[in-house]
Amino acid sequence: MGKTALVIGATGLVGEQLVLQLLEHPEFEKVVVFGRRKSGLNHPKLEERLIDFDRPESWAALVKGDVLFSTLGTTIKTAKTKANQYRVDFTYQYEFAKAASQNGVPVYVLVSSLGADSKSSVFYSRMKGELDEAVSRLPFQKTIIVRPSILDGNRKEKRPAEKVSLAIMRALTKVILKKYRPTPVDLLASQMIRHSLEEKSGYQIIEASEIN
Repeated sequence: MGKTALVIGATGLVGEQLVLQLLEHPEFEKVVVFGRRKSGLNHPKLEERLIDFDRPESWAALVKGDVLFSTLGTTIKTAKTKANQYRVDFTYQYEFAKAASQNGVPVYVLVSSLGADSKSSVFYSRMKGELDEAVSRLPFQKTIIVRPSILDGNRKEKRPAEKVSLAIMRALTKVILKKYRPTPVDLLASQMIRHSLEEKSGYQIIEASEIN
C-alpha cells in the first residue's frame, strides 16, 4: 500500500515543485494539501483541504498520514510586520507539526534556511533556528531539517531584488563561497522526498552544500 504525503505551503515556490514530484512518485498514492487557498492543480492522487491556520481545533484531527512536508513561509514585505511573519513561519508550522506528531505521523520534513540559528541577531535566521529546535523536540520517528541557500526557481510573484541577488550568487559561487550556491527548487524537492523514504530514523539536518 502506498504512502500518504501531507503538505503545507503547497502554493509556494518549494511547495508547488514538491507536490508535482509527489504526485508522480510511485511510493505515494495520496497527496493531501492543507492551505488557505486552492493550489490550482488537478490530479487523481491529490486531495486539498482549505483551512484556517489560526483555528487548529478545526483541522488538527485531519493531519494523518505517513510524511508531513512543511514548506510554509512568507516574507516581511508580504507579512508587513515581524509579528505576522513569525506567526506564519513559526507558529503555523509548529502547530501543524505538533498535530501531526500527536496523530502518529512518523516522518516530518521541514524546509528551514541556511544560517538558521536560534541565537542569531538576525530576525529571520533566529526565527528559523527557533523553529528547528522546537520541532526537534516533537516525538516523530524521523525529523529531517533541510537548510537550502537562496532558492533558484521561477516564482509567480515579482521579486526584482531577489533576481539580482540570484545572478550575483550564481556568479560568485562558481569559484568561491560554494556553500552559498543557490539551491534549485526541483533538486531540493527531490532530496526532501528521497530523505523522507530512507530507512534512517532520528534527527537529521541537511545543509545546503549537501543538497547541492
